[in-house]
Amino acid sequence: MVLRFRNLDVTPEDPVEQWGVEGLLTAIDRGSLRDWRRIDAAVDLEPYGALAEQLDTALELAEDVGVVSVLRRRLAAAQDRAARSLVTDRLNENTARFGGTAAAFARAVGTSPSRMSTYLRGTVMPSAAVLVKAELIAEAAARRREADGPPQAATDFRPPSA
Repeated sequence: MVLRFRNLDVTPEDPVEQWGVEGLLTAIDRGSLRDWRRIDAAVDLEPYGALAEQLDTALELAEDVGVVSVLRRRLAAAQDRAARSLVTDRLNENTARFGGTAAAFARAVGTSPSRMSTYLRGTVMPSAAVLVKAELIAEAAARRREADGPPQAATDFRPPSA
């Protein structure tokens, strides 16, 4: 079955992002696996964008409960992957800003190195409190390094006079 849009200025061959709620609704209720895969792929690229909002509206109106269920799960999974990726990126950036080892950063944040490793890989998501604490600790370490200036060479070291 070939998907056709009625009373729309777009065609099913146009990018999914141009379909709008009506086009998405038509694809959900009267489309095929090819159309649903296109929707899934487009949402995967921008899971919190305008298309995701339009898809959410279309899913509320759609009648095909099976397709609705699958696309809802796919949307939620895409949004979860995006959030995990952002958290992982932020923690990795904060680990680098901290300036020490990941193990030292973990201890400063108040967690074990093995738990921090699961956070940095994205297999476990830290609480918002842990993420904020990590950011505050990394910022404080960066400020301390900035205030102390660049490290001095060992030959420049002079012990304090007695």
